[in-house]
Parts: sequence; structure tokens; C-alpha cells
Amino acid sequence: MAEAKKRRAFYSFHYKPDNWRASMVRNIGAVEGNKPASDNDWESITKKGDKAIQDWIDGQLDGRSCCVVLIGKDTAGRKWIKYEIGKAWNDNKGVLGIYIHNLKDMDENQTTKGKNPFEEFTMKRDDKTKLSSIVKAYDPPYADSKKVYGYISDHLSDWIEEAITIRDNY
Repeated sequence: MAEAKKRRAFYSFHYKPDNWRASMVRNIGAVEGNKPASDNDWESITKKGDKAIQDWIDGQLDGRSCCVVLIGKDTAGRKWIKYEIGKAWNDNKGVLGIYIHNLKDMDENQTTKGKNPFEEFTMKRDDKTKLSSIVKAYDPPYADSKKVYGYISDHLSDWIEEAITIRDNY
């Protein structure tokens, strides 16, 4: 049997509180992820203003087949997370969310579950259908960080393929 194609994903997450958790997911290796900006790089980009941030995001999304939104406590409603979701969807990329609140951070802390960021989007054709009714947000069914990591690792590739199929069929 032929090996499945390794997908290239863009990871969207709230940098400061969720960088450690996001790096755990990115290191699973099931997909090739975008190279994260270091603290210094991100600070340099943000100092150049909104256009520079938008250009950086657009460049990072280029050539990716899916946008994986890593949902932490305060991910929903953030300006650039919203931009990344909208840009990925409008560019016909798969979009999915994964709740990461039960992964431990560098200080071994977990946090509370955040809101679904896809609730904030409605489809243009009717302004009633929420993106959250189309795009899946997966919440691993464990409280133990190691089990959450294992669950994400076991399912990430399938979730990405499903998100791409959903977008292709919509």
C-alpha cells in the first residue's frame, strides 16, 4: 500500500499563552507545519504594522493545504486568528480546530476550555449558517495531558484529510 501524502499545514494559535502547547502538537510530525516565528521575529513583524503581519500570514499560508486552529482559552475573537481562519477558508484550504486546554504548558499547568472560534463566522450566502456547523473542532476526551497528546497524535492526519474533503465538497 502506498504511503499517504504528507500534508503541509498552517498552525494558528494565540502565541503567548499557547506557544508551548502548540509546539507539542507541531512536533507530532504527522504533517509538515509552518515554521513558527521566534519571539524576536514576531516582535519585528508586529512592529511593522498590520500590513506586514497580514503579508507574513499570507506567506505562511501559501502552499499549505489546511489551517489547524489550536484552540486555547483565549483563542476565539483574536484579530489575527480570525484573519487566518477567514483567509484559509476563502482560499479553499481545509480548516479544523483542536482544543488544547488540557495539554500542559511549560510550567505543567492546564487551562480552561476556550470558545469555538468558528462560531464568529457566518457563510456569505445566507449570513445564518455558522462556520462552526461546517468546520469541526475536536476536543480530545481526556483530562490527562499525555492522553490528550496521544489522542491528537493518533487522529491529526485523519482530521486534516477530513477537513480538506469538507472544504472541497462545500
